[in-house]
Amino acid sequence: MIPYVSTRGRAPALDFGDVLLAGLAVDGGLYVPAEVPALPPVDPARGYAAAAVEVMWPYVEGSLTRHELERLVAESYAGFDHPEVCPLVPLDDRHLLLELFHGPTLAFKDVALQLVGRLFDHELERRDERVVIVGATSGDTGSAAIEACRDRDRIDIVILFPAGRVSEVQRRQMTTVDAPNVHAVAVEGTFDDCQDLVKGLFADTAFRARTNLSAVNSINWARVMAQIVYYAWAAAHLDDPAVTFCVPTGNFGNVYAGHVARRGGLGVERFLVASNANDILTRLLETGELVAAEVVPTLSPSMDIQISSNLERLLFELHDGDGAAVAELLGRFRATGRASIGPERHARLRAGFAGDRLDDDETLEVIASVHRRHGRLVDPHTAVGIGVAERLRRPDETVVTLATAHPAKFPDAVEAATGVRPALPARLADLHERPERYETLPADLAAVEDLVDRVRR
Repeated sequence: MIPYVSTRGRAPALDFGDVLLAGLAVDGGLYVPAEVPALPPVDPARGYAAAAVEVMWPYVEGSLTRHELERLVAESYAGFDHPEVCPLVPLDDRHLLLELFHGPTLAFKDVALQLVGRLFDHELERRDERVVIVGATSGDTGSAAIEACRDRDRIDIVILFPAGRVSEVQRRQMTTVDAPNVHAVAVEGTFDDCQDLVKGLFADTAFRARTNLSAVNSINWARVMAQIVYYAWAAAHLDDPAVTFCVPTGNFGNVYAGHVARRGGLGVERFLVASNANDILTRLLETGELVAAEVVPTLSPSMDIQISSNLERLLFELHDGDGAAVAELLGRFRATGRASIGPERHARLRAGFAGDRLDDDETLEVIASVHRRHGRLVDPHTAVGIGVAERLRRPDETVVTLATAHPAKFPDAVEAATGVRPALPARLADLHERPERYETLPADLAAVEDLVDRVRR
């Protein structure tokens, strides 16, 4: 059984079941495995579900039986629209797209959250407990989490999203779900404000204990664990000893999952971190400094983030597991808006990662270019990834860019670039006619705590 430890170093080690339900550590840190197990071989011929069981089993052993994991994984991916779940498709010579948007809400978050919702159900049933899940979303996590948790008797779910800063499709996928345990909340602020509110809820230890709070966004290790799988899956399809992955990311969770796969032995040349105008990750890679900036609304709203929660997990590794040093660094960043990781850690970071950014005009040009050259529609987040991959790739590299969302989630941007308005799948065709249900709140912790108290069953 692998123990899980906090990145702040002041919380007790837990097993997987406890980490799943806790989400955030009591010291404010994020849980990581005390050791990363060797990645087992993946056989694409056996299918995605079999690959998922093989990759995740070492992380959950002792908290689930293998039969239980196999059942939950099979149920999680049975409803995906593509038989391969996460198909790998060619784009250009030695440049491929890993399509992660074939789940129920058309975004990569489904790949993890369809499983995480079932893991919650299983663990809560085993313990005869219930939880209130709270999450912050920049657009896609919210709908994926709601879809995974809707109508589950032991879960109430409250999702905070930044008012006016998600696409209409993203908003409606959260606000049109008619389930008694689902509560969508528009926060008057940015995603970073939403994320701070969630962390504030967890930091209020009395409130956290009284309401039995938990989390499903990428602060929850189970999310990261489930995302490790598709890196191993993609690499197994390619006859290349070392692949480069380009990942459009704002909160660093998606690319961090790939990094864990690399630590487990996956042959990865490097990771390309693709940012929009909210480029704190690219600037960190360039300078070795974390410098806060204003969140800028863009055509790729799921990446409109300036405080990347999952970066803490990598910082913990760069500080050789010194939780106190991580806490001090992040405290300094919060207090002053600036912190340096130091030249030695910066060099280690740059050895495995590179990064660049695209602004909205460049994003639209990539969408138009991909459509013109390949007859393919891509969403703005995927376009950011493709643009950065094309800019940074070396002649001898095989690059896999993660296609993180269906183009129909962002029809206005795609139509502006190509003149073609992508259609939603038939099962979502009436999304714009469905009635919406949500509340609007200020970015105020007391107001959110009052709402959680009011809606939990």
